[in-house]
Amino acid sequence: MITPEFIAIWFAWMLAGGSPGPATMGIAGTAMSAGRRAGLAFALGVLAGSASWGIAAALGLSAIMLANVWLFEMIRYAGAAYLGWLAIKALKRGLTPGDAPLGTPFSGGFGTLFLKGAAIHITNPKAILSWGSIYAIIAPATATPATLFGYFCLLYAGSIVIFLGYAVLFSSARMVRAYAGARRWFDFTFAGFFGFASFKILTARLS
Repeated sequence: MITPEFIAIWFAWMLAGGSPGPATMGIAGTAMSAGRRAGLAFALGVLAGSASWGIAAALGLSAIMLANVWLFEMIRYAGAAYLGWLAIKALKRGLTPGDAPLGTPFSGGFGTLFLKGAAIHITNPKAILSWGSIYAIIAPATATPATLFGYFCLLYAGSIVIFLGYAVLFSSARMVRAYAGARRWFDFTFAGFFGFASFKILTARLS
């Protein structure tokens, strides 16, 4: 199950999860404005939302792909197109001079921030597209629910590292300054990885 191709896709998944978006910018902004505890509360909510989409996609896609291999191919190409779009978006950010916003702050108690984080991810179409696409990319068309759940655990572990890591890192003023100074290089790196992953998916020969 863990092949060199899967490891490459796993790193692409990590980069996609860590790239600027509603969830990551919400975690970063909340951690910067209200501290580490608040950032962690928001991040845990995001993770809850991500788990909901991930498990739903695994259970639904397992049955669908077993019956319709053509749909598996459509989702695979949709995933490649999505990664290509992320590459273009990151490249445009990298080519844009000046400073970009580093986060979107949210306020409230621990429970409120948790619910806001969950709502951000549950209502974000990017989340279900990401999970559906990644399953179609890494799993064979005959994958069973158990196989997809195994992939879910490995991918979700990466999400935990990214989202909780954002809360911890962006509660540090030093990290915020370092990221701001190297923002454009981060964006160029994201663009390269996303573009390469999209190309590999489009040119892959599946059995």
